[in-house]
Amino acid sequence: MSDPENRQAPGQETPGQETPVQQAPVEETALQQAPVREPDERVAVDFTGVGSGVDEMSWGMWEIWHAMVDQRSSLPIGGRMALPAGTTVAAVAEELRYLMSRFPSMRTLLRFDAAGWPTQELFGSGSTTLEVYDAGDADPDEVASAVEQRYRSVDFAYATEWPVRMAVVVRDGLAVQLVSIMSHLVTDAVGGTIMLREVQERSTAPVTGLQPLEQAGWQRSPAGQRQNDKALRHWERALRTIPARRFPPSPEQGTPRHRVGLFESRALRLAVPLIVERTGTDTQIVLQALYAIALRRINVAGPVVVRPVVNNRFRSDLSDVVCMVAQAGISVLDIGDGTVDEVVELTRRGALATYKHAYFHPEKLNELIARVSEERGERVDVQVFLNDRTANRPREEGIASDPEELARQLRKAREDSGFRWIHESDEQVDAFYVAFDDLPDALLMEIQTNTRYFSSDHAEALALGVEALAVEAALDPGTRTGPLVGAAPAGQEPEREPVQDAEQIR
Repeated sequence: MSDPENRQAPGQETPGQETPVQQAPVEETALQQAPVREPDERVAVDFTGVGSGVDEMSWGMWEIWHAMVDQRSSLPIGGRMALPAGTTVAAVAEELRYLMSRFPSMRTLLRFDAAGWPTQELFGSGSTTLEVYDAGDADPDEVASAVEQRYRSVDFAYATEWPVRMAVVVRDGLAVQLVSIMSHLVTDAVGGTIMLREVQERSTAPVTGLQPLEQAGWQRSPAGQRQNDKALRHWERALRTIPARRFPPSPEQGTPRHRVGLFESRALRLAVPLIVERTGTDTQIVLQALYAIALRRINVAGPVVVRPVVNNRFRSDLSDVVCMVAQAGISVLDIGDGTVDEVVELTRRGALATYKHAYFHPEKLNELIARVSEERGERVDVQVFLNDRTANRPREEGIASDPEELARQLRKAREDSGFRWIHESDEQVDAFYVAFDDLPDALLMEIQTNTRYFSSDHAEALALGVEALAVEAALDPGTRTGPLVGAAPAGQEPEREPVQDAEQIR
């Protein structure tokens, strides 16, 4: 996702270059600026684990590294939580020791050569620190929140700092709040779920699957090279046939360029499982189809190109590993004047090819995109991402079977929907990124956009359009995809737009 020549680590200084600063969402700014005192105690936690060595980064590490370089951030994951009554600091320290000992990705640092090229180094032992904050008369949750924001706002030092920061907030000598923040190099979302399960079980069985150091070795092997070559051939076929540009020029050429918005929709939570049931697919297929149609309706002429993030856990050697293995594949959907159900089926049929070819060396993909762009004489843009982190939840209890009552329920649910912008800056960012997450009784849609590429108005319209389309399709199996942008009258070719200079959107 990044320029292959721009490999300098976020948070790593070079002579004459300032360390880039990660900016928090605007609603978090006050917390980030609030001073956080030094911890009242630092508890040393020694650990010993299986394996050690140095090798190139795994493909999953490269994938997230590109995103981290592009966004000038460690892309921290984790958060804070209340601890069960009676938890001791010693018990939390033992949990940290367990994590560091069991999972190799938490004992891995990066090494950079003179050109800034990263490699991974796994350590068999070491020592880390658990920070302890005494809440005193303050609210423990507020203390934990301030610590969390400090952990998130400062990039990790990838060559010298373990990629896990952990703290406890205590009151009357007992731990009441836990803060745990990790660099995204440690794991993807599925790996995080596996990690939490094993922590709860305190599993002592050997970890299974290929760990990052072993992945690097396999990826160099003949089998790994065959997989990479096969994936890149699939990519090349797409790169040579899709229109070079994803969107027409954005009217929004001012600042700030980078905006992040959130759309919370209970109607999506209710409607999507109904479409899933009718079409016999799953939530991810339906959401991708709705997203593609909504894009096509707004301002995308021709095939819709989307980069769905694929977790790659269907590969047996990666099913239970706690590390980064998710990568963004490519999906090309030629959406015409048909029904939503037909696009769902089109998406389902293409999903297998997308999944099979979403495991490759990201540096080699960058080289391929550059080569094909040069041969075509225009920059081929594939910077449209979809990260669906939802579970395949069934329909909610109490959803009506009577069509009229169902329509009332869905339309009433739309009244509670809300879109808000939470972050804006002038940082460079991938052109367009959408993520879906589960909330207890709703779906959350996160949008990140470079407004010089995909405008704020279009981003908000996309979120509302996905919801409206889902509700319409849940109520009527014959819901059509149109009206479509760029659809020409019968027998007439749509007018081709000039290619936009890539530098205009950087």
